[in-house]
Amino acid sequence: MSHALTLQSIEPVTHDVFKLRFDKPGGLAIKPGQAVDMAIDKDEWREEKRPFTPTSLPSDGYLEFTIKSYPEHDGVTEQIAKLQPGDKVLVDEPWGAINDEGKGWFIAGGAGVTPMIAILRKLLEDDGTLEGCELIFSNSTEADIIRREDFEQMKGLTTYFTVTDQTTADVHTGKIDKTLLNERIEPGKGKCYVCGPDGMIDDIVLALKEIGVSEDDIVIEQFD
Repeated sequence: MSHALTLQSIEPVTHDVFKLRFDKPGGLAIKPGQAVDMAIDKDEWREEKRPFTPTSLPSDGYLEFTIKSYPEHDGVTEQIAKLQPGDKVLVDEPWGAINDEGKGWFIAGGAGVTPMIAILRKLLEDDGTLEGCELIFSNSTEADIIRREDFEQMKGLTTYFTVTDQTTADVHTGKIDKTLLNERIEPGKGKCYVCGPDGMIDDIVLALKEIGVSEDDIVIEQFD
């Protein structure tokens, strides 16, 4: 079943990431971490569906998405960045998920952080604090860090931002690798959520296992 959403607002989060809020139709129930396939409700774009993960909570009175635009692709995300309030998109029923399995380490690369936003927000809503949670978030540059201030303001959340394309920065520099994970993670003390480009996920999952994290404690996207 497809649902039509009307855009209420759109604002930049970084130079190429936008936060979009839509009305919330009845009958569309999305759990934190789930994705929906979205198409722009305009001629020539209705069949061009792409998966996006809401960053809003079930308790919110709207649906929010945080979407990175890729103008060089001349595709859906470029068009989404050009939407105006009142424009419509079509979304299908939710699928897959990075499941909420409690507190731990949230390891993300770039736009892979978006499923974690809703999970962290839900944990904060339920417990009032994110003590026991750490976000380890890699980006190319400081300008690419998605919703940095939001994360820094989440009560109890430890943040570790690192960038790979800057040698000097106000955050850490370098890739998320086995050495870094070994320094920051205590196997058996919480879940390790991983989301980002496929190659990054494979590398991090392997590194986590090598430092002693059990497979049961590694949370990646599950498909229905």
